[in-house]
Amino acid sequence: MQDLKVLTKEEKDGLDIPRISEDQKTANSLGKKVYIESYGCQMNFADSEVVTSILLENGYSTTSNLKEAETILLNTCAIRENAEHKIRHRLQLFTHMKAKNPGLTIGILGCMAERLKTKLIDEEKIVDLVAGPDAYRDLPSLLDEVSDGQKAINVFLSREETYGNIEPVRLNSNGVTAMVSIMRGCDNMCTFCVVPYTRGRERSRDLPSILVECEKLFAQGYREVTLLGQNVDSYKWTSESGTLVNFANLLEAVAKVNPLLRVRFSTSHPKDITDEVLYTMKKYDNICKNIHLPAQSGSNRILELMNRSYTREWYLNRIKSIKAILGDECGISQDMIAGFCTETEEDHLDTLSLLAEVEYDFGYMFAYSERPGTPAEKKLVDDVPEDVKMRRLQEIIDLQRIHSAKRNEMWVGKKVQVLVEGDSKKSSLHHYGKIDSNKVVVFPKGNEVKGDYVFVNVTHCTSGTLLGELC
Repeated sequence: MQDLKVLTKEEKDGLDIPRISEDQKTANSLGKKVYIESYGCQMNFADSEVVTSILLENGYSTTSNLKEAETILLNTCAIRENAEHKIRHRLQLFTHMKAKNPGLTIGILGCMAERLKTKLIDEEKIVDLVAGPDAYRDLPSLLDEVSDGQKAINVFLSREETYGNIEPVRLNSNGVTAMVSIMRGCDNMCTFCVVPYTRGRERSRDLPSILVECEKLFAQGYREVTLLGQNVDSYKWTSESGTLVNFANLLEAVAKVNPLLRVRFSTSHPKDITDEVLYTMKKYDNICKNIHLPAQSGSNRILELMNRSYTREWYLNRIKSIKAILGDECGISQDMIAGFCTETEEDHLDTLSLLAEVEYDFGYMFAYSERPGTPAEKKLVDDVPEDVKMRRLQEIIDLQRIHSAKRNEMWVGKKVQVLVEGDSKKSSLHHYGKIDSNKVVVFPKGNEVKGDYVFVNVTHCTSGTLLGELC
């Protein structure tokens, strides 16, 4: 096989992801070099690792040099309008490339592909191939169709596909942390969200294949896995003997792979996270005490319009349980949307008061972006002026920044265990890693190497980083 090159080019909304392979079984794909870029959420990056594996298995090679590429694949996001704008802007560059090289194949994968379907080919004439998130096994056949001079499309959404038997090719990896997909799709029909329409119905991957993947990763030197799903708390798989495995059971099984393997997960849903999950986290030291629990709003009226299936009071009860069972040092992060349909100033103040009551460690905060085809677009009015959305968003961000700094300050003077992930971005003389509550720690290098666990005394902090010295 040819040498595998890994793409490192950065885009604001994601990283490019190259994949590679060589000895082709069919003449059409023999020796063809593929260049892959990924945008958006962790699920997309995990999917690109699956795509890479499929292409390698079918004899394709990849390159990190865009000029060498014979096929360019963009794995896309559709969660906000800006995400799709970035892809269309990227396609403008490829238009010039294709003018010089008519044989260049351009493919769009992922959520934007699923949302727009044939419309993508109609609107973007240079696009040759469109494949949704459940069609990646079909990519070799689709590429063959393009080689035969046809446009190719597969946006079929499956109720069974989990890619559970495909071993992902780790891309842009630090060799220490890895993502493991445990389920696909979503059955929570939040009115603002495109995911049920672009990733399909919820289905869970079988437990044995998840454990095999985690065991292999540990054997390869990885020391942390993040279990991924749109709503991990609704994971359910039934064995051939009829045993039902829920998320707490899965979490425990992965924790037992090895006590040196840290386990994280994302994302939880407030209506589904159970005390059983929390007590499982407490039971195992290697299950990281960090929970991403999207709230989206602090207003009951807005939560109902969003179809979030819980109230502010329910959400705060879940927060209370997290802190009671796992302690105040458990990291809690949030998603918030500013300016959802009909949001009033009172609704916005409810969101600010929720932030003040919880005091999150971190958050992902956005102004509402109406997405075509969602229930909100069909039934509600996006009537909050853009300047009001941005002002409210900034107020949320400013408050979160204060809370992030406060939550970091509580660690100053404490000794923490850090999993070393590599060199600090700012200095090759420093290492960085994370504590189990997901806070980044930077410290001067000693004799430790990537993948080691070390103890660090936290001496000071910023709102985003802990700084310290080796014990």
